[in-house]
Amino acid sequence: MKREIQGKRVIISVLGKDRVGIIAAVANILSENNINILDISQTIMQDLFTMILIADLEKSKIDLATLKAKLKEVGESLGIKIDAQHEDAFRYMHRI
Repeated sequence: MKREIQGKRVIISVLGKDRVGIIAAVANILSENNINILDISQTIMQDLFTMILIADLEKSKIDLATLKAKLKEVGESLGIKIDAQHEDAFRYMHRI
């Protein structure tokens, strides 16, 4: 059975030194742009914060390039790396 492609889902990855407010900063950008968080996983390894988030842009008025720019800007202000990729591109790059 073939899985139906989700055309508006993106994978957001966050990596950097742990500090207060990382999740809140990412969630605020998503909320402000009507982007729904579908799933989120985060962990701290020693003092390194890592997070993978799946979000749905279906009801958002911004495109992926604009979202990437907003996330990059907030990441730079927090001293961390934040990136977003279309789900299909992410799955293709990380296939086994």
